[in-house]
Amino acid sequence: MKKLIVFFTAITFISSAQIFDPVKWDFSQKKLDENKIELSFKATIDEGWYIYSQDAGEGPVSTEFTFFDPSPDRYFVEENWVQEQVPIEEFDPNFDAVLKYFKNETVFNVKIDVLSTEDFVLKGEVYYMTCDSTQCLPPEALEFSFDIEGVDGSLIDKSLTEESKSSDGSSSGKSMWALFFIAFLSGFAALLTPCVFPMIPLTVSFFTKQSKTKARGIVNAIIYGISIIIIYVALGVGVSSVFGADALNNMATNVYFNIGFFLLLIIFGASFLGAFELQLPASWVNKSDKASDKGGLIGIFFMAFTLALVSFSCTGPIVGTLLVEASTGGYFGPIIGMLGFSLAIALPFALFAAFPGWLNSLPQSGGWLNSVKVTLGFLEIALAFKFLSNADLVLQAHLLERELFIAIWIVIFGLLTMYLLGFLKFAHDSDLKYISVSRLSVAILTGTLTIYMIPGLWGAPLKIINAFPPPMQYSESPQGVGGSQIISSHSGISSHEGQHIGPQGLMVFHDYDEALVHAKKVNKPLMIDFTGHACVNCRKMEEQVWSDQYVKDMLANEVVLVSLYVDERISLPESEQYVTTMAGKEKKVKTTGDKWMVFQANTFGTNSQPYYVMLDLNEKQLIEPANYQDYGSVSLFTDWLERGLKLFN
Repeated sequence: MKKLIVFFTAITFISSAQIFDPVKWDFSQKKLDENKIELSFKATIDEGWYIYSQDAGEGPVSTEFTFFDPSPDRYFVEENWVQEQVPIEEFDPNFDAVLKYFKNETVFNVKIDVLSTEDFVLKGEVYYMTCDSTQCLPPEALEFSFDIEGVDGSLIDKSLTEESKSSDGSSSGKSMWALFFIAFLSGFAALLTPCVFPMIPLTVSFFTKQSKTKARGIVNAIIYGISIIIIYVALGVGVSSVFGADALNNMATNVYFNIGFFLLLIIFGASFLGAFELQLPASWVNKSDKASDKGGLIGIFFMAFTLALVSFSCTGPIVGTLLVEASTGGYFGPIIGMLGFSLAIALPFALFAAFPGWLNSLPQSGGWLNSVKVTLGFLEIALAFKFLSNADLVLQAHLLERELFIAIWIVIFGLLTMYLLGFLKFAHDSDLKYISVSRLSVAILTGTLTIYMIPGLWGAPLKIINAFPPPMQYSESPQGVGGSQIISSHSGISSHEGQHIGPQGLMVFHDYDEALVHAKKVNKPLMIDFTGHACVNCRKMEEQVWSDQYVKDMLANEVVLVSLYVDERISLPESEQYVTTMAGKEKKVKTTGDKWMVFQANTFGTNSQPYYVMLDLNEKQLIEPANYQDYGSVSLFTDWLERGLKLFN
């Protein structure tokens, strides 16, 4: 920032500007046991103000606690680690909703088990938002630290470590169950491929005919199913052992892993579409087949192993994809994934062996099996671009931005819909004489998804699939494909380098220095909009006042608008982080929001939003600043803009 503004001209501003500091925090600790400590976070809140619960509801920023160094070898914290008092649950006029918050005073408690024999400092921050009945202040991040004394090594119960591990496992229990369910469905999908499905009646018939009694045939088939599970789970154990939990977890953000997964899934998808077949060396299959002739448990096991090898061309791509997805589950991810997958494969063999009559109800093998395989191929290719997108996001290369990703998915799922309806045919497909109800149902789903994604090219959020495309801000155009042309041709608003789409479709800067340079270039006054993502009154001002066509035209054409978000949590480069004072207190400037908050407070003496300041090209105020409380109508804000522009001209 070239200069800080220190020139205050309006008496009304001097009398009304105010730094609000309605919450005082007190951090303390007490010893509960030889190695158990309770940390307390007490908030004393000024009359009329309140802070929100950790689960406030939709709208405001919930109170959030973070430990900077969560070291499991020094201390252990239970899953639901921050306990709070019972909050007030009432209607909040700021957000027009029933929310949970605290008034006057509240205490948050954290119990930790000390696992270190040496003293250490436990640091973290509490992130909270403060409101009264008419306004909200920008969320504040307040750092805390506790001096923790080490304990005698003989007092550290080894069971605490085990408890830590088990609790960590329970916290990821839901994700493990989700992984198991997805793996089970993947196994069921593999079961319906041409390599596996025809093996069910053949294998079950083999066991029932070769066994002397029906009971023995059932036992052999069950052993066969268990062998399948052992083989695939062993694969999961092998992957976890070779790579280890840390390496598996790092795959999600590693550029080379993500690019490798992308290429791997493209190859898998192409093989499913019929471009080629992935096959293991024939010698492996022959050796396994010979071992299966020995009979007994060993023979049955090698029969299962032979099935895994023979069906590799169909199951390999699914297993590979599943291991990729399971890699983010740490050490147990691949094991759980393979357990679910193999269970789905093994169950039919055991069940049909127990009830051979069910075999008559199985549909005949035919072209529908290849259709399942091709459909999986399309899904593999679609998923591949998610991994390429991950790599692009990490590199910030902007080669696969949101619109391009969505366009690729529209093409993939559009082609899949055409295939299911019989308009496309691949090498191994049979003639499609008619479309079955199940095939039509899937085509309706994929076709609906294709049409649903089209508005995403123009900026629609696409909530159903929002976990897959790049985020909204990772876009080649603020309003999607054609957005800039729409702005230029219909509203007279043009876009310049450094500008972004803002409220009411206005083009705004988000950097003060860039905006000032542009203001001098075009000889227009600079209007600063101190705002926040969680600022309700900011949204009210933009929706109720800025929406007026006359106001919008002035903001678009008569001033250079810079919106500075005081609650933006993007970290500044370390070289730009510093410590300063704000309202007489030490303030660490670590994020972009901190930077603009300190700028507003130290320059204009207030920390409330929205707050509008109009400057001339020498960075001096042209007119008193405006806020929502005093200028929250079209007529008042219009008058403020006109007076400022008149003084500038």
